[in-house]
Amino acid sequence: MLKEVFNNIKTAFNKSDNSLYQLILINIIVFVVMGILMVLSNFGGEGIFSFIYDQFSIPSQFGEFILRPWTILTYAFMHSLGSLMHILFNMLVFYWFGQLIMEYLGSKKLVNLYVLGALAGGIIYLLAYNLVPFYMSENSSSMVGASAAVFAVAVGAATLLPDYSFRLLLIGSVRIKYIAAVYVFLSFLGTVGSNAGGELAHLGGALIGYIYIKQLQKGNDFGRFITMTINTVKGMFTKKSKIKVTHKKASFSKAKTTTTKTPPVSGETSQQEIDAILDKINESGYEKLTTEEKQKLFNAGK
Repeated sequence: MLKEVFNNIKTAFNKSDNSLYQLILINIIVFVVMGILMVLSNFGGEGIFSFIYDQFSIPSQFGEFILRPWTILTYAFMHSLGSLMHILFNMLVFYWFGQLIMEYLGSKKLVNLYVLGALAGGIIYLLAYNLVPFYMSENSSSMVGASAAVFAVAVGAATLLPDYSFRLLLIGSVRIKYIAAVYVFLSFLGTVGSNAGGELAHLGGALIGYIYIKQLQKGNDFGRFITMTINTVKGMFTKKSKIKVTHKKASFSKAKTTTTKTPPVSGETSQQEIDAILDKINESGYEKLTTEEKQKLFNAGK
């Protein structure tokens, strides 16, 4: 059984354009491993567990953060071990909204949003607890959780597809722009509560998610550096194939010239097509559009 689990995990990571499931798996694996270490630490080795846990949690004080700068990102892959609901809720929301980003923008843009959300949440958290008197007087040693990254994805999806609907239990069909708005408002209320640092991080993630999509629609992808960094790291661990290239002189007497016709590049979507797509949305809803129609609408939105 364990072998099958490991094979499934390996397949998920080897598969290209599969970042949604890869990110979820990373979060689950970290949670499970840290949970096992926490239980074992009760029989000895508490210092080792605390050391490892500190490598994932972002400290609230600049002095400590400077010693562990990588925690600006690693905290977004760690969840509270005292509550299963923390990781369960985050991964469910991430799965629902992440699917939309994957479908309309692709796997790489989803990773960009997740990482940008984590960075923005961590920065807001640090600034608040080191510069704002109200939070400086509060007790907050560190923060963990993917919520800021998830908020970036959720708000990003709601910005991209505001009228897309989710069917909620006991409520029915609700447009995702309203779902995201409720999440953001609840986090705003929580910025003076017991989890003020976490709620501030949520707002930071939400803000960067909105800005990222709006800039993307204008043709600016300021998250491109994340994709480039990941590709560089992957390239360091990818074996380069040794291919021998030989050059052979062509025989002009037997050489044949062939021409290939390049298919014409389609022009921009006409206003008539856009109007037809908008009429279809009014009649059947956004989710009834084909992938081609959605792409045309997104391109026109730029």
